[in-house]
Amino acid sequence: MAAHGEADQEPARADGTHTAAGRIADAVDGLADLWTLAAAEASVRLSPHQLRALHALEAAPGANLTLLADRLDAGLPTVSRLCDRLEAAGLLLRDAAPHNRREIRLSLTAHGRDVLAEVAALRSRTLTEVVRAMEPDDRAALERGLRAFATAHRTVRRSP
Repeated sequence: MAAHGEADQEPARADGTHTAAGRIADAVDGLADLWTLAAAEASVRLSPHQLRALHALEAAPGANLTLLADRLDAGLPTVSRLCDRLEAAGLLLRDAAPHNRREIRLSLTAHGRDVLAEVAALRSRTLTEVVRAMEPDDRAALERGLRAFATAHRTVRRSP
């Protein structure tokens, strides 16, 4: 008799989804490497955690430490030290919230927004180089596949 985990994987192996999922994971790892390398070329060196924090604050300007910690899935002391480093680099501002002087609001500085824009441009350039190296039919197939993946992802996320 197969172990519980093995039995659960049999249908996926039979229809090829297990293999496809592995290939997608490999592609995501490659994309993450591209992203990391492109970000390392920016004028300000940022760790992946610092970059995630800046992106989170770009999406939620005026967030407090608790919200940022939730978005980063990290503890408050860790996020506070992260913000210390970002503030020291001139990328982040801490201000008292107008409704509660004890609450600290976090926001990007103009320099922080510029660095995010630079990283985005570097990433776009790097990804464009890779996509340009693909055959046109492969590029079109990738686009179709990514659209299908995004649609399936939205469907699965809505399922209970």
